[in-house]
Amino acid sequence: MTHLPDTGYTPTAQDRASLDAWFAEYDAASAKRDVERMADLAVFPLNLVSDDSAGDGRSAQWGRERFVAVMTQVMGEGGQDTTFESTRTPVFLSPSMAVVFTDSTMTADGESQRLRYADILLRRDGKWAFQTMVQGGWGDNLR
Repeated sequence: MTHLPDTGYTPTAQDRASLDAWFAEYDAASAKRDVERMADLAVFPLNLVSDDSAGDGRSAQWGRERFVAVMTQVMGEGGQDTTFESTRTPVFLSPSMAVVFTDSTMTADGESQRLRYADILLRRDGKWAFQTMVQGGWGDNLR
């Protein structure tokens, strides 16, 4: 009989704290529009999953150069004050894999926008990095 892996991993307080610290660093880089630093926190090729303006599901794999180019275009230049208020719900699949669901409000120049997305993160050599981004509405950028 084949032994199946145990998928009911219960994270430790340190697991959760290290994941929270990773998101704090990523959010700080995002607020500064430091796309190169954001890219430092990823595993490439990066998987992206979304849907497009026609309502069709899309997926792509991006290398670092594509990620930096698209995110620089999407995020624009720095200068405006940007803040994030996020509630994150991590689901740890193991000590080194987590799916994190995020409900967030991004505020820039006094305008707020609600965001809902999921990330798959991997921990390698003791450090977290995102490997898959899932968010509706970005599919036209994946073509």
